[in-house]
Amino acid sequence: MRLTKDVYATSLTLLTDLYQLTMAYGYWKEGKAEQEAVFHLYFRKNPFAGGYTVAAGLEYVVEYLQQLQFTEEDLAYLADLKGSQQTPLFEKEFIQYLRDMKFTCDVEAIPEGTVVFPNEPLVRVKGPLLQAQLIETPLLTIINFQTLIATKAARIADAVKGDQLMEFGMRRAQGIDGALSATRAAYIGGADATSNLLAGKLFNIPVRGTHAHSWVQAFDTEEESFAAYGKAFPQDSVFLVDTYDTLEGVKKAVETAKKLEHLNFKLSGIRLDSGDLTYLSVEARKILDEAGFTDTNIVASNDLDEHLITSLKQEGAKINVWGIGTKMVTAYDQPALGGVYKLAALRNADGNWEYKIKLSEQLAKTSTPGVLQVRRFIDGNKYIADMIYNKLDAIPDEALIVDPLDTTRRKHIDAGTAYKDLLVPVFSNGELVYNLPALKDIKAKVKEELNHLHESIRRYLNPHSYPAGLEEGLHNYKIALILKLREE
Repeated sequence: MRLTKDVYATSLTLLTDLYQLTMAYGYWKEGKAEQEAVFHLYFRKNPFAGGYTVAAGLEYVVEYLQQLQFTEEDLAYLADLKGSQQTPLFEKEFIQYLRDMKFTCDVEAIPEGTVVFPNEPLVRVKGPLLQAQLIETPLLTIINFQTLIATKAARIADAVKGDQLMEFGMRRAQGIDGALSATRAAYIGGADATSNLLAGKLFNIPVRGTHAHSWVQAFDTEEESFAAYGKAFPQDSVFLVDTYDTLEGVKKAVETAKKLEHLNFKLSGIRLDSGDLTYLSVEARKILDEAGFTDTNIVASNDLDEHLITSLKQEGAKINVWGIGTKMVTAYDQPALGGVYKLAALRNADGNWEYKIKLSEQLAKTSTPGVLQVRRFIDGNKYIADMIYNKLDAIPDEALIVDPLDTTRRKHIDAGTAYKDLLVPVFSNGELVYNLPALKDIKAKVKEELNHLHESIRRYLNPHSYPAGLEEGLHNYKIALILKLREE
């Protein structure tokens, strides 16, 4: 198997779970393949015990759906699959159905970079049941991961308080796809640059880097290593100073910079990758300033996250550039978002919608029926509440929002309050109708969105809960449907 030929230059239509195909086959056998259905993709809990989440991954979803067609190689593979009795898993007629299938669903989604909250549909898919079912797994794998990383990056960007934020995590990322997706999502969330060259090329993200300890070790002395690197990059040198003795390394970096002044050399920065970062950065700043290198950056790495960065700043660390790796690109303290994709409505033979609900002993896992939309209410410059409602029902001018997990928690919205609906058309009958924004514009949107939230929602420990829930009529209908189904 050749990596680039057989894995990364192939059809992605089979990037799904087997059970999506077995269900699709079952729908086809039952004559339900073309029955119109509505599915919602959402998550149940903000990640990192936080107060908000940042939506990401929609551009990948668009590209996936645009290429959604079974190739002859895909079909040959499916035709060759065997069941437990060593007979073909799928009939030839079903294989032909897949060959002729064209994506015709309507897709609405919340744009990337938007702050979102639990139970709100990030994506709504309406169309033939078989098609809408088939795309469940790829949509989840794309949106779950990128939303998770974008949220983590936004939290870290909040912590650095305007300092430069670099994403250095490729070597610790979850494989090639994980590295590329994580870099893209981290940039959306707030990273200013990346060390990932391929991501820089593919996504037009600025690339930055320093050198490794091995560079220093490859020379007889630390001074020689700095001098050689400085001659190679006279305007772009950041010296890694902690290979042997950190503060001695800072002094040697200064001495080298002075010796290279005749080459128009500029010491852009020094990097600290170990030890007591507060103490070392304070002492390093003194050494640099006393030598006249007041504009030389102090870059810190070493398994940083938003909590450690906040602590370092409170302690008075003199760091102004932050290189974040493992804990950003792997979402170290929470490995998965836990997004789900649930059927919410089916159109019956009479042309009417029948609303569907998935019950659970856990209230949080009970889905919401209907054809859902999210309405965000705004007071001045601040977001004040989100209401999930059934777009097929009339909404009263004065809205009442009910928390689905605690029905005693309610938010009244006065008539005339400004609002915007979050789900926007992306595909209509399988055709793209959405203008994908530039990545830098999505990144800017995240910063703007966070400024619309009250500070208490953005804090890391025990954040305030943003009011987001069901429109009262939808809540009442959901409860009635639950009771009806449990009586049957």
